[in-house]
Amino acid sequence: MRRILVVIDMQNDFIDGSLGTPEAVDIVNNVRRKIESYDRNDVYATRDTHQVDYLETQEGQNLPVEHCIEGTEGWQIRSSLASLIPSGHIYNKPTFGCLELAGEIQAITMYDEDVEIELVGLCTDICVVSNALILKAFMPEIKISVDASCCAGVTPQKHSAALETMRSCQIHVTE
Repeated sequence: MRRILVVIDMQNDFIDGSLGTPEAVDIVNNVRRKIESYDRNDVYATRDTHQVDYLETQEGQNLPVEHCIEGTEGWQIRSSLASLIPSGHIYNKPTFGCLELAGEIQAITMYDEDVEIELVGLCTDICVVSNALILKAFMPEIKISVDASCCAGVTPQKHSAALETMRSCQIHVTE
């Protein structure tokens, strides 16, 4: 059984930067242990990536907090985690979900059907749920799971709601 881990947006701005939360800070060590439990070659990550004109975009109009501006410290994946992820396995994404990564993982499953995918990261109710649903749409017969102890939402209530949404869409949630 090949196990693939997808680490969603474990970036400084989402941990303790402009959009950070205490819950995000609390999961960093859990995420590190989770990454270390996987074969390095089967760990992938996304990086929320915006430009200096972020506030002029639709997302910026709806969430007027500059974050993850490419090249800034806040855009970087937490260094204690980034060192565990192969650089070629990090996908920049300008929006919540990453179609490019889903396509890459779908290609892997074409050659190795005995695959499971697990997601961890930030924020449960925005980018984690978006990527989980994209992966499920691309690969409906592959087991996809989310480790709730390695995720945090914008609020604890939104975290819980997103986990319930994923359960409803046949994504396995472990606590």
